[in-house]
Order: sequence, then C-alpha cells, then structure tokens
Amino acid sequence: MDPLFNVSGKVAVITGGSGILCGAMAKALATRGARVGILGRNPEKNKKMVADIQAAGGEAIGLVADVLDEQALEAAAQEVQATWGRLDILINGAGGNIPGAAIPPGENFFDNHPFANYKKVFELNLDGTVLPTMVFGRLMARQKKGSIINISSMTASQAVTRVPGYSTAKAAVDLFTQWLAVEAALKFGEGIRVNAIAPGFFVTDQNRALLTTPDGGYTERGASVIRKTPTSRFGEPDELIGTCIWLCSDASKFVTGTIIPVDGGFSAWSGV
Repeated sequence: MDPLFNVSGKVAVITGGSGILCGAMAKALATRGARVGILGRNPEKNKKMVADIQAAGGEAIGLVADVLDEQALEAAAQEVQATWGRLDILINGAGGNIPGAAIPPGENFFDNHPFANYKKVFELNLDGTVLPTMVFGRLMARQKKGSIINISSMTASQAVTRVPGYSTAKAAVDLFTQWLAVEAALKFGEGIRVNAIAPGFFVTDQNRALLTTPDGGYTERGASVIRKTPTSRFGEPDELIGTCIWLCSDASKFVTGTIIPVDGGFSAWSGV
C-alpha cells in the first residue's frame, strides 16, 4: 500500500455507519486496517455491520447513540477512548430526509409543508453533524490531530425540488465545514482538518422509491436526475471510497475546508 494513503491503525467513528453509503466507507477503512466505531440508533443494524467487518478480518465496535442526544454521544466518545485510546477520523454520515419532509407533486411549500417537518429534517442533518463534531472533536483537540469528514449533498449547492429542509441543512453543513476548518487550524494547528464529501445521486433505502420503479426502471424524478448527470447513471457506494480514504490519510494533509463532489458531473453541468 502507498504510505501516503495508509490508514492502518487509525481509529474512526462513523455516524450512520450501518447505512449503505457510510457502510461502504466503514468496510473500506476496516479492510485497510483502521479500527471502526459504527454509531447509530439501531443496535441490531450496528451489530450487523460490526459482524460483517469482523467476518472480513477487520476490527469494529458498535456505538448506540442518536446524533441529537448529547449524553449518548458523550458515552460513545468515552467508550472509544476506553477501547482504543484515541480518535483519528470522524465521518458525519447520519442524516437524510424523513417522511413528511418532502413536498409531494401537486402540493407546495406555502400550503402543504408543515414547519415541524421542515424543522425536524433540518435539525437531523445540521445539528446531527454539529453535535457529534463537538463531542468527538474534543478527542482530536487533545491530540491536535484528526480528520473530520462531513457528508454534504448536491442539494446544498443548487436548487433540487421537493426537499427544502434537507437542502438548506446541507447548505449549512457546507458552511459549517469551512468555518470549522478555519477554527480548528487557527486554534489547534494544521493537524486537525475538516472537509466534506458531496455525493451526487446514489440509490439508498431512503430514496429508492423516489428514484427507481420496482422493475428497476426510473421514476420521473429518477429520469430527471439521469438527464442532468453527464455520466448518465447513479453512483455506486464503492465510488465514494477513494475520496474517503484520501481525506482520511496523509495524502490530503494540506487539504482542509473543501467540499468534494462525487457526482458523475452533476454539479458541473447546467443541463444545456
């Protein structure tokens, strides 16, 4: 392995690590010798991901916590410290949309979008990034070294219909990424870096029904995404791994405050 990209022996915590996209990153880190904490609300999903990693020869533990529960996050951070004595990587992957927070076709933001739903998805995606960063970042601050990777979205940089809470929260995640990159470097030195990965459209359990039909075709929304993506397809989970490993390793040690698109060209094309 190229030593520049070496993550062996590093300790990582991944919120939402039992999901499809962050699960791929968790397995990739573990395969390359990192020790991985899978953090999520569902103990059974955590156990399944940990078992998969261990079956492949990796080292992992499950950390049961809601990313909006500071006390549970503190307990998880203490468990990481007690188990491995340090933290090198934090990937903030928990988030996504929720039922009732997407505006259905034929309805509109003014008449049919309850503010409570907007607020809930906004808090999940923004506060669910900020709070784990505050808690786990303390471990990095003591070391004056670590890599924080937030998961952004294509909806952060341009208007994507129907998901106002998710879009505005991810836009705030982008600015938080840049702000914290500056704060960390000024206060703790160059060792703590903060970046974000902005995936394009990947099919997950949350959006499968919005993008694809039961027979494997595209819904109207899915087809519109494909038309706007120059590579003419959705992304595959393992296509996030290269960017993840790069940002976790010394290969990116002069990279901080960036939002890296992994999107098949979606963000580059006007559609014309």
